[in-house]
Amino acid sequence: MSVRTQSSEESGETVHRAGFACFVGRPNAGKSTLTNALVGQKVAITANQPQTTRHTVRGIVHRPDAQLILVDTPGLHKPRTLLGERLNDVVRTTWAEVDVIGFCLPANEKIGPGDRFIAKELAGIRKTPKIAVVTKTDLVDSKTLAEQLIAIDQLGKELGFEWAEIVPVSAVGAKQVDLLADLLVPLLPEGPALYPEGDLTDEPEQVMIAELIREAALEGVRDELPHSIAVVVEEMLPREDRPADKPLLDIHANVYIERPSQKGIIIGPKGKRLKEVGIKSRRHIEALLGTPVFLDLHVKVAKDWQRDPKQLRRLGF
Repeated sequence: MSVRTQSSEESGETVHRAGFACFVGRPNAGKSTLTNALVGQKVAITANQPQTTRHTVRGIVHRPDAQLILVDTPGLHKPRTLLGERLNDVVRTTWAEVDVIGFCLPANEKIGPGDRFIAKELAGIRKTPKIAVVTKTDLVDSKTLAEQLIAIDQLGKELGFEWAEIVPVSAVGAKQVDLLADLLVPLLPEGPALYPEGDLTDEPEQVMIAELIREAALEGVRDELPHSIAVVVEEMLPREDRPADKPLLDIHANVYIERPSQKGIIIGPKGKRLKEVGIKSRRHIEALLGTPVFLDLHVKVAKDWQRDPKQLRRLGF
């Protein structure tokens, strides 16, 4: 079992590598937070409840010796709805196409049935190298961490595969995040950069904006509406008659929920919650786009959209 705590420099000529890595793990294992820490900017939606990432958001790490493109998939889980099944299909397709898979396992939770379910699926993907990434190490002491590392090593052995590496990290404390990149890079194929320098994601801006609004909308209502919220940006237009040095972008977006009874939860008393969602997401959107924004939000009901193929398509899934 090789647990890596410092990088070993390869000797010889430097070659440039470029390729795709994806982080997998059960919902809320720290995948999105890790993507953001590696890229150094907020690109994947992070919220402290499962099932928030629905789109494959790519974060791009630019280095002199490599370009690492991170594909963030939804958490794999036992599906209960059509949406759940589609998400699982997205996950498996992604795994088959990337150059390396990082399996995120939180240091502060014992390996459970959800982790075994994913590890079993991973064992079936023979060719792709797999790194075990032990996340949230800032939440445990060294004894607990050591026990978790041994358990993860055992998990691979039980299922008949060897981890390429086992790396403890804390994305929040920025511990060993660079080391993780150092270990992922050698597993990528040699080749030139695939994206221009400066690009951080290839996700269309409208999708990223919708995710930022959705993240703000989920905050505070996660117990009541964990997966019932979808956001669609209907239009983005520069405001006319504005001086060149004072641009304003008008963004009109709809927040969809499944039932009329949920409307009040999202809007809040006298519209207070929806106003907070607008203020919070507008801040993030302005930071993303680098321009002042006028955000117009409306709450609409799309009845049982998670179970309806037509609505799923309309809402972008």
